[in-house]
Amino acid sequence: MGTMVGSTTHRLNKAVNNILLLRPCFFFLRSQQQNIHHHVLYTTATSTSYDNPSFRNKISFKFANRDDSRTFTDSNSTYNCTVRMTELGRLGKVNEARKLFDEMTERGPVSYSSMITIYLKNNDIYKAERLFHEMPDSKRNLVADSAMIHAYVEAGKIDEAQKIFNQMPVRNAFSWTSLISGYFKIGKVDDARELFGKMPEREKNVVTWTNVLLGYARNGLIDEARDAFDQMPAKNVVAWTAMIRAYFENKQVDKGLKIFYMMPQRNLYSWNVTIQGCLDGNRVNEAKQLFDSMPLKNVISWTTMVMGLARNGMTEFAREYFDQMPNKDIAAWNAMITAYADEGQMVEASELFDLMPTKNFVTWNAMIDGSGDVFSAQIAFDYLEAKDVVSWTAMILAYSNHGYGDRALETFARMIRSGNKPDEITFVGVLSACSHAGLVKKGQMLFDSMRFAYGLEPNAEHYSCLTDILGRAGLVNEAFKVVHQMPPGDRDGAVLGALLGACKLHGDVELADYIGDELLDLEPASSGGYVVLANLYAACGKWDKFAQLRKKMKERRVKKVPGFSQIEVNGKSHIFLVGDRSHPEMEEIYIVLKEKLLPLMQEKGYKNASLPCNAIV
Repeated sequence: MGTMVGSTTHRLNKAVNNILLLRPCFFFLRSQQQNIHHHVLYTTATSTSYDNPSFRNKISFKFANRDDSRTFTDSNSTYNCTVRMTELGRLGKVNEARKLFDEMTERGPVSYSSMITIYLKNNDIYKAERLFHEMPDSKRNLVADSAMIHAYVEAGKIDEAQKIFNQMPVRNAFSWTSLISGYFKIGKVDDARELFGKMPEREKNVVTWTNVLLGYARNGLIDEARDAFDQMPAKNVVAWTAMIRAYFENKQVDKGLKIFYMMPQRNLYSWNVTIQGCLDGNRVNEAKQLFDSMPLKNVISWTTMVMGLARNGMTEFAREYFDQMPNKDIAAWNAMITAYADEGQMVEASELFDLMPTKNFVTWNAMIDGSGDVFSAQIAFDYLEAKDVVSWTAMILAYSNHGYGDRALETFARMIRSGNKPDEITFVGVLSACSHAGLVKKGQMLFDSMRFAYGLEPNAEHYSCLTDILGRAGLVNEAFKVVHQMPPGDRDGAVLGALLGACKLHGDVELADYIGDELLDLEPASSGGYVVLANLYAACGKWDKFAQLRKKMKERRVKKVPGFSQIEVNGKSHIFLVGDRSHPEMEEIYIVLKEKLLPLMQEKGYKNASLPCNAIV
């Protein structure tokens, strides 16, 4: 019997090790993983018991979920206390779990690991860290060490993770994979590659290989990602889908589709990722064909189509799919309302808004942006009884997008005082507010606080905001340094465009040449980079470079999209292009502009406000 239990425990340990490794790829398995993880901890700790410990844990958890856990906690044994403590942690009762931990007459390695894990699962890395360092060396174990490595990696504290890793007498696949992923996450590709090379072959599994694949892809090394994919001894649907997504994110739609059609098995996730990739790459017809051929659709499939069509400017097609949805989630409602609001079709947006069963502040923000009435939003926000990170963030973004930088920062300060933790989108709002308000030091401080105070890794959008903050202030060289500290995979057109705009603003032709070449290689068909460079060359009298750039635009058949504005009057949308005089009521429009809008603009301080010289007045 003892041999059978030990063998079973060994197999369960191996299975759970694989499940734990899935965490970086599948956050939605978190709750299931937690139960199995703790279950095996306790079977390991009591493997010498006369009965089957896994059976005992299953029954204990069943009764605990029914609030009858007292049935199994009459004894004050370490085992029973640890089971009860773990269940309290799973229910979010962290203080009660810690009280039970402190009252234990004897604490074993599993007790310490469980309490540390409880803190980490409830996003309290600081208490987990303190308990980890208080733990006697005799109680240190693989689970606690691996959990702390993963937590440090998630918080961007790679040096602390490396220190624990180096001290571990025994390492498992989870600890190896966590540290490798951490190096990729901060752009240290060579360190990640070296560590993966040192990892024992017996420890490398499909999850490790998948993380390596994703690490290369996110750092812009798509060929290395494909090499990792091809070298994988065994591939599951997650690995196949990761390779598909890597190609899509690097704008190689055809290669992504080729991998999709090669897949031996597909699940809903792989179908949805492929449809999204086609929509993001403007391959709308292929996305429709894939959607129609899906053997099974879920709400994510429908929402992906609605959002993708709306982003491609196909609002009416998006509405057709929206109306056909069997069950509409909040993301679909928000996508449809936002699409109408972005196009200035506020009548349609308002109709959907009124029909929407449950509204969140993303919905309110779409309506605010469409109508421009930020102060009405503030009134609605103040009336909200329970404000979460979404509602706070939406209010911050509303102020930031409408030029009220000081109010955005004041709202952010209120949010922090309320105990709500900001997320990545919140920081986009406050960094944009700093950019508009010219608050350089404040912007740098907030950017740094993302990683060190909140455990958030800045992405391309945050780097773009910081680049814009520094560039507007004339700190072009500092902005350049920021861009080149980024992971290569995050260095996109928005970031390079912000830096190029700073070069134009301050007449830095030499740096603009360097950045411009990189931007045009990255986005050869987009007119934005060409226009900024051309304007800079013209302003500085570099007519030879101006002519070369115009020639390049012509060779690449790049067309500048003219600026336009759009309004809705009596349910009808009107679009006005720059220099366009085709509107049947153009004469009346210019009269209104001259008599009402121009005086108002001049009154507000717009010194260069004037009508075109060919205007009919």
